[in-house]
Amino acid sequence: MTVDDMEARIAALAARVEDLSAESEIRKIQARYMFLCDTPCPEAGVRTDAERIARIMDLYTEDAVWEGVGEYYNTQFGRRVGKAEIRAHFEAFWGQKRDPELLLNVHYLTSEQIHVQGDRADGQWVHCQPWIFSDGSSLLRSSRLNNLFRKIDGVWKIARTRTENVFVAPLRPGWAESIPTRSFLMNP
Repeated sequence: MTVDDMEARIAALAARVEDLSAESEIRKIQARYMFLCDTPCPEAGVRTDAERIARIMDLYTEDAVWEGVGEYYNTQFGRRVGKAEIRAHFEAFWGQKRDPELLLNVHYLTSEQIHVQGDRADGQWVHCQPWIFSDGSSLLRSSRLNNLFRKIDGVWKIARTRTENVFVAPLRPGWAESIPTRSFLMNP
């Protein structure tokens, strides 16, 4: 093997390690976003929705887009551009008093695909989330996510969250038992 061959192999390995590291960081960002959106919020030290929203906003670029697309989510979620509009969306969601109250909402991610192109990437997931309300009603939602990510000053951030409805299905009352009022794993 020549020196040029060895240098080419080392460069190829370094590029592959960089791509794998980017995929890992993007996977963590997406999972963290979903984790912070769970109810009750399992994040240690988060006592208010304002703190939760601040941590979510730390994951986004300044010019990020958050949007629902497709015949169901386009009208339900709309499109928000920039951190101020995205923050307002979350403040409206968590700021409203619900009747019935939302007791549990947890996000499960699956079918992951992440594609890195230098300092930009896209990722697709399918997610399911059960919703349980204080009146005993429940539903299961599933969505497809098609998100964009950008590396800013060496840190991966969410540049776009795009969600499209797959289905919404009511669940029979009483399907779940022992619903927690708060998370004790992260908040002892």
